[in-house]
Amino acid sequence: MAEIVRMPKLSDTMTEGVVAAWHKKVGDKVKSGEVLAEIETDKATMEFESFTDGVLLHIGVEKGETAAVDSVLAVLGKEGEDITALLASAATAAPKAEISKEAPAPREQVQEAAKPKEQVQAQEAIAPAGHSERSEGTAPVAKATPAPAPTNGRVKASPLAKNLAEEKGIDIGRVHGTGPDGRITKQDIENFTGGGAQYSVPQVEKFEEVAVSQMRKTIAKRLSESLFTAPHFYLTIEMDMTRAMSVREAINKRIEPEKVSYNDLVIKAVAHALKQHPKVNSSWLGDRIRFNEHVHIGVAVAVEEGLLVPVVRFANGKSLRTIGTEVRDLAKKAKEKKLQPADWEGNTFTISNLGMFGIEEFTAIINPPDACIMAIGGIMEKPLVKNGAVVPGHTMKVTLSCDHRAVDGATGAAFLNTFKQFMEEPALLLGEGAI
Repeated sequence: MAEIVRMPKLSDTMTEGVVAAWHKKVGDKVKSGEVLAEIETDKATMEFESFTDGVLLHIGVEKGETAAVDSVLAVLGKEGEDITALLASAATAAPKAEISKEAPAPREQVQEAAKPKEQVQAQEAIAPAGHSERSEGTAPVAKATPAPAPTNGRVKASPLAKNLAEEKGIDIGRVHGTGPDGRITKQDIENFTGGGAQYSVPQVEKFEEVAVSQMRKTIAKRLSESLFTAPHFYLTIEMDMTRAMSVREAINKRIEPEKVSYNDLVIKAVAHALKQHPKVNSSWLGDRIRFNEHVHIGVAVAVEEGLLVPVVRFANGKSLRTIGTEVRDLAKKAKEKKLQPADWEGNTFTISNLGMFGIEEFTAIINPPDACIMAIGGIMEKPLVKNGAVVPGHTMKVTLSCDHRAVDGATGAAFLNTFKQFMEEPALLLGEGAI
């Protein structure tokens, strides 16, 4: 008996999917466990395996099309089996979201501003004197000489053009007019290059429209829900990074070829601070608050289509080198769209670091189900006051975004101060096996 294969829900946030590729065509035999299709979700492109044997009798979502979760993806059955009634029955119970083709590839749209006939005729390309250029596949560019400026002592120009020429310091007698009877217009002054010839620049408006990807749709939905549902408040603290910089340099002289990054130190310090402040390592669940004893830190990774947050699990028990290796591997998988659900699920706290882009400080939107997210700024060189003297130093600012339903200001502040202690004195983190 024929069986309907429905669009699977491949992640906790997936509401629709795009068929990236079909590995079988109608009429092919399919065995249980064989890859039937590749489905693009909001986070990755994943292989979808068949759960049954049979012949592929019908494809409900063509390559490149989008369909809601539980829509009819395909029908498997016996060769020659009549599936008309089955499809009709499925159509009446289909999800509300209709299957829609992906928007066409990015296209450029051009709108030309309307011009008077005389102006259009005047706006022909003019090659520099003594040159004639030809582009492949196009007609040669005509060489022309502008009409000489009037010599009867009177320049034909609009009052606006005269004023603009005076403001720009342009000798209006050298400007070629494109208006009626050679009258000089405001546009002629704006287009004047200062040479003996005047080049008209085509007046066009251009824009590009790009279809919204599944990832970008989900990012927009989740962050909007977070910002407008969770009451955010923000706490910023600045810390002296002098010791952290010297400790990192010393560590990297000992371990080759992998290097410990500042981000690795931040993850390690956050993990230890969370163990001391479990109220920050929490989630708001509506009628209860979950205080997590384990520490799973999400690390925001920028990819071409948006942002992914792979998770470093049990981060407080891992060495700096292990953390660094995991983050690099997860970031690589994220950019190649190879993350699996186990890589991005289960975070209890999130870190977003823009310091490497020269950002001094910023605020981040909480990543559900976490109650907090920390925004890491760059290390900046600035004068510091130490022992009553002004000395050169390096500082870093971090901002903690908190869900006020689960975390109060004093709780967040205590956590930040513990984190600051670890960053200003990294030796507190470096016990046996910590490197």
